[in-house]
Amino acid sequence: MRETPEDLIELQALLDASRSRSTSHLRSIINTESTLAAEQLTQVLTGMCTLALSTVTAKGEPRISGVDGHFLHGKWYFGTARGAAKARHLAARPAVSAAHIRGEDLGVFTHGKVEILNPQDGAPAADWPDVLRYLKDFYGDDFFDWDNDVVYYRLHPHWMIAYAPDIAKLTAVPQS
Repeated sequence: MRETPEDLIELQALLDASRSRSTSHLRSIINTESTLAAEQLTQVLTGMCTLALSTVTAKGEPRISGVDGHFLHGKWYFGTARGAAKARHLAARPAVSAAHIRGEDLGVFTHGKVEILNPQDGAPAADWPDVLRYLKDFYGDDFFDWDNDVVYYRLHPHWMIAYAPDIAKLTAVPQS
């Protein structure tokens, strides 16, 4: 878990506000017994989590693809090739939706806008060196050319819901 106490407070406020603004139908499915608290969520979303990421074309047509998601400091981080269609979509239209689903055990649904962390022409985000260190530790220092091959994003959520029908099963510590 890499979250600070402030990160957890901010994430919990987002989760609570998102659920309260949801439709009655969604609240009937994702009720207080089946939603994860911020601290539980950060304990479950470790390492690489595959995200289904939705972007929009210039014609307003939706596109979905998979990306490696990393949940750090209460936000999703992900990357793609600089020449990928989704990179073009995100440069022009940074609003996205992302979902991380683990069978019927977990669903995390997020809407927000992305920020480019390592632009090719311009200053990187202030915390890019820390994020890059995390990514290199995870993937390896020479996995690809980190400056030229990939672009990384931080998803700033304005809505996020976390669903787990059996929270105890999801957060249980394995017995050895």
